[in-house]
Amino acid sequence: MPTIFSSRDLDLARAKSLKLLVIGYGNQGKAHALNANDQGFDVKVGLRQGSPSWDVAQAAGLAVTTLEQGVPEADLISFCLPDLAMPEVFSRHVAPFLQPGHCLVFAHGFNIVSGQIDPPSNGDVVMVSPSGPGHQVRDSFLKGRGLNGVVAVHQDITGDAWFRCLAYSQAMGCLEAGVVQTTFREETESDLFGEQVVLCGGVPEIVKAGFETLVTRGYQPEVAYLEVVRQVKLLVDLMHDRGLDGMRAAISDTARYGSLLNGKRVVGEASRQAMSEILDEIQNGAFARRFLDDAKAGGPEMKALQDAELQSPLIALGEKQVRKRLEGV
Repeated sequence: MPTIFSSRDLDLARAKSLKLLVIGYGNQGKAHALNANDQGFDVKVGLRQGSPSWDVAQAAGLAVTTLEQGVPEADLISFCLPDLAMPEVFSRHVAPFLQPGHCLVFAHGFNIVSGQIDPPSNGDVVMVSPSGPGHQVRDSFLKGRGLNGVVAVHQDITGDAWFRCLAYSQAMGCLEAGVVQTTFREETESDLFGEQVVLCGGVPEIVKAGFETLVTRGYQPEVAYLEVVRQVKLLVDLMHDRGLDGMRAAISDTARYGSLLNGKRVVGEASRQAMSEILDEIQNGAFARRFLDDAKAGGPEMKALQDAELQSPLIALGEKQVRKRLEGV
């Protein structure tokens, strides 16, 4: 059984003696910093001098500092930046100012696992990865329940890495809900797989295919959009709140029978084989190399893929026309 930590496993008074630096004030950084500040943690937001986020963070009641000043003073240094931006920020604005015994905190293991960041050997390296985007981290905290996440220790030099990891989990609003112990590699590979195969890749492709099938067979785009796009949230919310079986118990008899009968026809053996191949590419580093090579070249493949997506019927017709008409009613 995996280890699941909760707030009972943390000395909160000792945790609040730590100085936190949250680098970045975007999707995750804003939520982490505000949640920590609301709980009375000693937290600062680290930004470049002249960053447009500087005044925004200060207006929210947060202390803001430059990385050059904030890094040497911090016990926990959290990277809340896009994966592609992180290595340069680390090498130019963080690594030269690190003090012995520091603790680097990552929300995703990609840059460590892929070797884009090689942390120094005189400090701790931990991960606290929430199971949702920044707005959910913040919203769940404000509702008093927090958001689950996974935690890992990659490097424990001080002997205090797990305490520091759980302290940051509490600060950013995950420990109250419970966090699962993992490794940087397991989190990275499972996260990439989940994004590509299910959450951000598989589900949109099924939705697109369903919309296109109905429209090409003569059904009204508005009806197709409501059936295969808008109702996704209903089903996801039911699965989140009640589980897969609970979701099926809440839907109609015809929906339950049809889903059990035909779901495997859509996601059949060919789909499972593709999933296995995608996981192989994630595990052996092929995906990371392709992603990083494309980014170094200026992103031509990313641009081509995005341009092709904009031409799909669901985007060109459903999003740009049908959605606007429905929202205008």
